[in-house]
Amino acid sequence: MALIIVHNKNKVISILDDNFKPLSDFELGKTVPKTLQLIALQFDNQLVVWCHQFLLKYLNIEALKDIFHHNGVLASFNPSETDYFPKQIGYIERSFVLKFNKATTFPTWIMSSQIGGMNTAVLVQLEKHLNFDLNADYFLNSLAKLTVSQGLFCYSEPRLLKSGYIAEVNEKQASIYILFKFVKQHYKWVWVFFLSLSYLVYEKKITLLPLIKSLFFKQLSTTFNLKAIPIRSSKTVIIKHEIDVIIPTIGRKQYLYDVLKDLAEQTLLPNNVIIVEQNPLKESVSELYYLKTEDWPFTIKHTFTNQPGVVNARNIALSEVQSEWVFFADDDIRFDKYLLEHSFKTINQYGISILNYLCLLPNQKQLFFRLQQTSIFGSGCSLVKSEALKGILFNSAFEFGFGEDSDFGMQLRNKGYEVIFVPHIKITHLKAPIGGYRTKVKQRWADDAIQPKPSPTIQLLYQTYFTPEQLLGYKLLLGLRNYKNSDIKNPWTYIIYYKKQWKRSQFWSAKLPNL
Repeated sequence: MALIIVHNKNKVISILDDNFKPLSDFELGKTVPKTLQLIALQFDNQLVVWCHQFLLKYLNIEALKDIFHHNGVLASFNPSETDYFPKQIGYIERSFVLKFNKATTFPTWIMSSQIGGMNTAVLVQLEKHLNFDLNADYFLNSLAKLTVSQGLFCYSEPRLLKSGYIAEVNEKQASIYILFKFVKQHYKWVWVFFLSLSYLVYEKKITLLPLIKSLFFKQLSTTFNLKAIPIRSSKTVIIKHEIDVIIPTIGRKQYLYDVLKDLAEQTLLPNNVIIVEQNPLKESVSELYYLKTEDWPFTIKHTFTNQPGVVNARNIALSEVQSEWVFFADDDIRFDKYLLEHSFKTINQYGISILNYLCLLPNQKQLFFRLQQTSIFGSGCSLVKSEALKGILFNSAFEFGFGEDSDFGMQLRNKGYEVIFVPHIKITHLKAPIGGYRTKVKQRWADDAIQPKPSPTIQLLYQTYFTPEQLLGYKLLLGLRNYKNSDIKNPWTYIIYYKKQWKRSQFWSAKLPNL
């Protein structure tokens, strides 16, 4: 059963059950946050949906069970073109949460009061940490921003509305004062100064008053614990406990052998191990003799190619996938025998389709301990449901550069999937030395008199997945950071030179897909 809070932006006008029948046990006329607080005090494990009165006729009751498949989900949807925060939030936001396709489910902390929902178990745990006197949009965005790094699952979710909905109400945007306040409360203090600088540089606006006023607000704490919220997904994600493993390799036969031995000892064995071996030397042959001389408890599909490049190798491997799940592995990792078995237990508990393992160097200390959504995708330490991979490949524009993992992860997210970081299932990355016959790739811009900044592949990544304001914010931040280590100390000379570097980066990034 769900409770439905119907509001007209400022006040709650009715509270309904999931049959759209009014309930008389609740006081009306309060704000959405206050009403959420009152309901949470009465019901510790209750799904609550908020909905603008003009969208009530489009509310998709049938989808609620699937959307809120466990207690740790916060989902909303903004059908209008404008968001609550103005586009300038992009100047200081560095994650891939602002630019997304509203036609599909997308993991983001950007929330809306127009329609959404959550379980009161979240509010019960956070009741002492939240300010329920805020307006609905600020409250919801603040709640999501604070909790997404602590393990709450936050989404833009179009399935909350039936198809054919009409956006009858535009989202009212926050003022510049509210924007500065939000940045001060939810980011490190230095970002309000960077936001002010960005306004000055890119819009020729002086924002001294909003900046000064924001300094009177304290950064909000995230010292709360969401682990007390019971999580048990009602989704059925695993149909077959079948896994294929894909491993690109080049010049690491002993390290790869150890990986295969770890796979052979799994309590849940993979069906196929797909190995793409590369050797750029002409007339070379495979050195992986043990693939045939030893007996393995799984089928090995081995491809040998003279074309180097991990992007190409992984795409070749993806074409060979047959099982329901795919373990993306590197050729120099180690893991215990319970890796795949424990992975499926976590998948069942949280109802997830993609997980990233904790991957550390042998002596590296673990710093992150919360299972959470992430925009990072590790192409050597992830488990993915095969259906998510249909129609996507690693982008060859990133070959021999940086960013192919992030790009692949964003392709997955834009298809409606999320990547979950799982800190309790660990992989050791040995960071093996480069194979003896690897050749150093010389980039086409290596001899340019003015070297591109940033790397053209990073430029391509951010141009693709950042908003224009995010890209400008990154440009300014990178310029400031590079100035510290630059030999050019005259600021005006440096600015001119840096602009030329940025243009060279744009020039080469535009050519990358055609290289």
